[in-house]
Amino acid sequence: MSDRVDSMSILQVDDLMVHFPIVRGLLRHQVGSVKAVDGITFEVRRGETFGLVGESGCGKTSAARAIAQLERPTSGQVIFEGQDLAGLDRQQLRRHRRRLQMIFQDPYASLNPRLTVQAIVSEPLRVHRLAKGKELSDRVHYLLEIVGLDPKYTTRYPHEFSGGQRQRIGIARALASEPSFVICDEPISALDVSIQAQVVNLLMELQARLMLTFLFIAHDLSMVRHISDRVAVMYLGQIMEMADKRELFGNPLHPYTVALLSAVPIPDPAIEARREQMVLEGEISSASQNAEGCRFASRCPMVKDFCLQGRVALVEVRPGHFAACLRIGNAG
Repeated sequence: MSDRVDSMSILQVDDLMVHFPIVRGLLRHQVGSVKAVDGITFEVRRGETFGLVGESGCGKTSAARAIAQLERPTSGQVIFEGQDLAGLDRQQLRRHRRRLQMIFQDPYASLNPRLTVQAIVSEPLRVHRLAKGKELSDRVHYLLEIVGLDPKYTTRYPHEFSGGQRQRIGIARALASEPSFVICDEPISALDVSIQAQVVNLLMELQARLMLTFLFIAHDLSMVRHISDRVAVMYLGQIMEMADKRELFGNPLHPYTVALLSAVPIPDPAIEARREQMVLEGEISSASQNAEGCRFASRCPMVKDFCLQGRVALVEVRPGHFAACLRIGNAG
């Protein structure tokens, strides 16, 4: 990635790595590391929704936490609005956190059960000294209204709400500091199916109303297709493919993306019966191994000998369409 920050980009992630040490023995000697995120590079443009998808354990949440600096990255750059967050100390980072917020996966665990809704939603306002007194109270009422909750709920506690309502409280808290960029870490996966569409539609309405940029993380491909502008597909800590959503869903290049899309049910029995599915076999590689070659090689039905050698880079195969697959450049 170029050192020059693109004015159209609000976030640039460059060769981001998050490795967790494996320690053993009484002296806690490090014997290896789990490469949860292993060198991902992408950018998010202002006003768009960038989808990050992949199966459980592929490193999506670790990447999100590293971008938000809730987990310090092992290496790499996270350039947000022109500033590399990975190089800031806690005091410097605090000033930038106001503009970058996060909606967490589990609305049951992400809200403090001992605090009222008023205290939960107003906390960012108090921390960043954005409002106090009546102005703070009015701001909380406004935030509850725009997420579809009655302002009279401010004296209630999280256990008095349903899962969907709790997630709306989490969204209100994330919006309290008037951020420009919001990381949505699987915000609907813990909710009932009947509520998921409501929350996604709310996020889309808020994005248009408040001119927000989203990084939307999920494993539900149909929902990602609905909300995202561009999509990146992760597998074992690396990005396998990245493109505009129409290009990626309509013309996938990487075998892993093809396999993921073939598993998405089609609500037409006739088409579903004729469709050929790609069934993955083999064992998933360990994220702690230093194996060469493609991370997907152990499960890929199209694997070639050259797929097992060297590091596979994410390259631009077509304008705006990136893939990390040696087979594409070595067809035949």
